[in-house]
Amino acid sequence: MNQQTIHRLLAVLEEYKDLGIAQQIDYDKFYLYSIITHSTAIEGSTVTEIENQLLFDEGITAKGRTLQEQMMNLDLKAAYEQSVLLAQQHVPISIDMLKSLSAIVMKNTGSNYKTMLGNFSSANGDLRLLNVRAGIDGKSYMSYQKVPARLEEFCEWLNSERSRIAKDNVIDAYALSFDAHLRLVTIHPWADGNGRMSRLLMNHLQFEFGLIPTKITKEDKAEYIQALVDAREQEDRGIFIDLMFKLHIQNLQHEIDVYKQSIDTETIGDNTSHVTDVTDRQHAIINLIKNNVTISTSQMAETLHVTKRTILRDINILKAKNIIARIGSEKTGHWEVMDTTTETEK
Repeated sequence: MNQQTIHRLLAVLEEYKDLGIAQQIDYDKFYLYSIITHSTAIEGSTVTEIENQLLFDEGITAKGRTLQEQMMNLDLKAAYEQSVLLAQQHVPISIDMLKSLSAIVMKNTGSNYKTMLGNFSSANGDLRLLNVRAGIDGKSYMSYQKVPARLEEFCEWLNSERSRIAKDNVIDAYALSFDAHLRLVTIHPWADGNGRMSRLLMNHLQFEFGLIPTKITKEDKAEYIQALVDAREQEDRGIFIDLMFKLHIQNLQHEIDVYKQSIDTETIGDNTSHVTDVTDRQHAIINLIKNNVTISTSQMAETLHVTKRTILRDINILKAKNIIARIGSEKTGHWEVMDTTTETEK
């Protein structure tokens, strides 16, 4: 990792902090929901962030989504909630701790296996008793016989590194979390769920160090997986760690840009900056419309991390106050921000 990457990350983190993005109402919850949605999407889930919010908060299942993928998301949410508690208590990393988290991740989607050495279940967090390979033409991971010893060595190494790194050394802390992710997925302790568990452990360490958690988006899936393969085959952990720093900076910058776009009052316009009795979220909706008159309510909900129902309620309030108007149909029409200066200056 070069100095330019270090300076870039520190600058982005500073801007993120100065903007107060993490101080938004329910920020931690919605950011975690986003992490979960993208982590399961990498494994094939098609559930969206908004659908997960409705599933997690209101128990509303998504139409057209399988029970399997919805249970995958619910289980990963439960695992993250347990991880946050363990991170707050600085519980040492152990095989039993990792197995317990894996059991939560795979609770409702894990499989039972029968081998010559005995039966095991990924739903119980059991370590694999068979060999696996990375894809159809991929290389085999280490023999199942070596997994327990290697996992024990991994835990010893990780606990030593956790205690060595200073609380305020964000660069080393992020590097450790990325390295731990790579090492765990390379050991591949379980028959199922290794990717989710490795990303969970990465975020677990970040929770413990008080860092902004890294989100690997579904859009970055191909580059992310290729880096895992290259790092493993070339025995160069730097390939993966460097990519993770790059993706983290990229995604944080995206969060910053979206936040600026949604709340920057300078972009709301002179006419609407004087509107009274309008909430911050409603100002954000006005701002989004000013920047994109064809934006959909679903896109607004996704951007502002709220449900579509919440957006529709705010839209109706803004319409009633003659602040915005919908011109044309829902599919082919557009939004207009009305001139409210006269009304608010009375």
